[in-house]
Amino acid sequence: MMTISPPDLREPSALRLILTLSLAGLFSGLIIVLAYHATRPAITAYQAEQLRASVFKVLPGVTRIQRQIIREGQLIAAEDPGSEAVYAGYDAGNRLVGYAIPAEGPGFQDTIRLLYGYLPGPRTVVGMEILDSRETPGLGDKIYKDAAFVTNFQRLQIDPAILTVKKGRKAAPNEIDAITGATISSKAVVRIINQGNATWAQRLTARAE
Repeated sequence: MMTISPPDLREPSALRLILTLSLAGLFSGLIIVLAYHATRPAITAYQAEQLRASVFKVLPGVTRIQRQIIREGQLIAAEDPGSEAVYAGYDAGNRLVGYAIPAEGPGFQDTIRLLYGYLPGPRTVVGMEILDSRETPGLGDKIYKDAAFVTNFQRLQIDPAILTVKKGRKAAPNEIDAITGATISSKAVVRIINQGNATWAQRLTARAE
């Protein structure tokens, strides 16, 4: 008569559990890394194209752009990804129109990345485009969805500094109307642009003279 042994119901040892979990974590991490490296070129290309399209939006009249960095106190054309850069915009006659300046800083929820157009002669901002934002839907996201707010940046003096005022009270060429209910996000955009100007405006104005 054949004897059938009962199944082994003993719990696996702690070491076996640790090894199993470690292997599972290792393979999961490997899959994530491989997926990241596989998709990175496409993501990078998309971001570059998004940035390029935004440059033409914030600098009206531009037909050609050139990435430029500061080296030894001089602006030079370069594709060095590790350096802070601006994008010089030229018209059809190859005359410099102005610069598109990337800038970023903290918003209400997370980092806001933006690009704005700057004319060094009159020291004027002529356009603004939000590149990345996770501000509150329905409120903070109006920094790029509210056309009236974005229009604030189409002819905006930067001196002595850009200021945010309560909606409807804009009276000076360096003021913008804040978004009702999203004052923090509105002020964040202005602060980011003022910080960008602190870094770039004097350099670019001097070059234009």
